Amino acid sequence: MNLERMRNHVFPVIEHDLTFRDSIIYALGLGYGSDPLDPAHLQFLYEKGQRQVPSICCVMAYAGFWMSEPQFEIDWVKLLHGEHYYEILSPLPVEGKLTAKHRVVAVQDKGEGKGAVVTYLKEIFDESGKLLANIEQSNFLRGDGGCGSFGEPPAERPLVPEREPDVTYEIKTSRRAALIYRLSGDYNPVHADPEVARKGGGFREPWLAGMCSMGMATRAAITTFCDDDPDRIKSMYVRFKNVAYPGETMRYEFYRTDDGAQFRVRCVERDVVILDRGYVRFN
Repeated sequence: MNLERMRNHVFPVIEHDLTFRDSIIYALGLGYGSDPLDPAHLQFLYEKGQRQVPSICCVMAYAGFWMSEPQFEIDWVKLLHGEHYYEILSPLPVEGKLTAKHRVVAVQDKGEGKGAVVTYLKEIFDESGKLLANIEQSNFLRGDGGCGSFGEPPAERPLVPEREPDVTYEIKTSRRAALIYRLSGDYNPVHADPEVARKGGGFREPWLAGMCSMGMATRAAITTFCDDDPDRIKSMYVRFKNVAYPGETMRYEFYRTDDGAQFRVRCVERDVVILDRGYVRFN
């Protein structure tokens, strides 16, 4: 990695013309609509009184796969999406003209042969310039250790308790889930093309995007703790552990805290943890 170019990189301001159809498609990708008569689902899917799923901020104004640009000299083939965090400062609109500002905030060098972690921040603003959300993403660069560090990396999040959860919730995902979710902007072929998923990624079939799994965790938290009110979600953090396949059942294991809940997400059929060290806070 070219550390100086990473440190000094200036992103262009990205504009996002959000439509109500975009918002509906995002909600469908999280499995809303599996019960088309449920008002808790319809609030995100029907334009009459439509509301927004807060985790959509993670896919708004996408900066593209900028780490693959030659100037950064990153071994991007070995890149993994490690952690993601979002904080909602004001309820997100269903439609409107939004802008986003991005900046790299830290590079944490793990050492030669051990990789590095790049953390960057995205800020979402409405037409008036009001800050709506902060989104923080950390990528693990397995092939870029020994490059040096700068900035302040995010604090290590606590482990989820090793005991029976206080609350559990299950979502049976659709076999079409990956194909629907990719319409929100993640067109990586590993989520649609069986041959690419098997030969290129070593997976048995196309798998759900990690951000889809985080969005479904948001859905589970809204249902379990917020009386189906999305505006009660203040922030969420997850660490990505394994992939989930369309059609599998996700079990959300929640542990109450003073201001929210810690959680992990487990694939029931394979007994594999998909998301770990999760934390959600409520308004």
